[in-house]
Amino acid sequence: MTQKKLRVLLCEGMARQVLPMSKSLRELGCEVTTYNTSKLDPGYASKYPHRKLIGYFNIHEPEKTYAALKVELEKYHYDLVIPMNDDVAIILSKYKEELKGITEIAVNDWDTIQYSIDKLKTMAVCMENGLPCPKTFNSREEFAKATDVQYPLVVKPRTACGAVGFFVGNNYDSVINYLNSAEKKFGPCLIQEYIPQSDIQYKCEIFIDSNGEMKGACVFAKVRWYPINGGSSCLNKTVDRPDIIRDCEKLLKTINWRGYADIDLIQDPRDGIAKIMEINPRITGSVKICFEAGINFSKMILEDYNKVEVKPQFNVKYDTYLRYMHTDILWFLKSKERFSCKPSWFTFKNTTDQIFSWADLWVGIAYTLQGFSKIIKDKKKRKV
Repeated sequence: MTQKKLRVLLCEGMARQVLPMSKSLRELGCEVTTYNTSKLDPGYASKYPHRKLIGYFNIHEPEKTYAALKVELEKYHYDLVIPMNDDVAIILSKYKEELKGITEIAVNDWDTIQYSIDKLKTMAVCMENGLPCPKTFNSREEFAKATDVQYPLVVKPRTACGAVGFFVGNNYDSVINYLNSAEKKFGPCLIQEYIPQSDIQYKCEIFIDSNGEMKGACVFAKVRWYPINGGSSCLNKTVDRPDIIRDCEKLLKTINWRGYADIDLIQDPRDGIAKIMEINPRITGSVKICFEAGINFSKMILEDYNKVEVKPQFNVKYDTYLRYMHTDILWFLKSKERFSCKPSWFTFKNTTDQIFSWADLWVGIAYTLQGFSKIIKDKKKRKV
């Protein structure tokens, strides 16, 4: 008798991480479906998903987005749903209890996921447990009473992604004035120590099984990023950093995290210590580097879902590179180090691209077309 394929839904298909995840899950024998918003999404253009859906998704309308997702979940009866970005993870975690009889969601419970949504909660846990992180004030009242404040300080939203609302203040008045205006626009903000941006940034990918044991980890460094004054990585490299893994494991176990986690860190040039900045509750956009380096997070997710022992995966192939050529070209055009960078911009040794693949060629074409389409739409919005 043929065993029924596990039905897995990846939400949503615009995310780059859907490519290695759908390929791996298919190879592991799953029936893979992607939930997309456009036929140009990687999750729709790729050959690896068995089914490709076009559905409603809007981060500014979470209730409407959830309603659309729920209709699909009730209709097709998926065994497992894996979120591909923060917004989906947050929506699905919020309604995880309601969905229990319909499907299983590979996301943490609402109480736990708060530590990834709220950066102040993350920093509080780190400081209480002696984990390296920027010194962070728990409130504006604590900041006002502090007598040993060292500037510059950072003000940023507690729940925003990326560099949205990020401000560096050099004195008390500039910090308070920005805080007052920022909280009107972005909601609650935090005040914390500024870590100089001149050193390496890291990502640590970890899997904690349902018994609370770490079963896999991979650390990679951001070698190049765009925009060059601070942005997303366009070249990553796997590295041997057991200290980072140790600190991130302690953080996740302290908050009772389960499943996959992506943790951002920045190395402080003043003391050489990699400091925890935030937890991301979903598969990272650069997870392909982990697969290339020998760490298969899809396999761990499935083993944990099937309630069998999750086999440890710690044998990382170091000096594996992942390139995001779409922005690495822009880095080359803008950077003064275009001909002196190490590794050379022109080398492709041990390097895989995030999007382009000869085996899945249409994805690269569709993704590029989608990028041009976004640029054109953005220009039209800016016209008076």
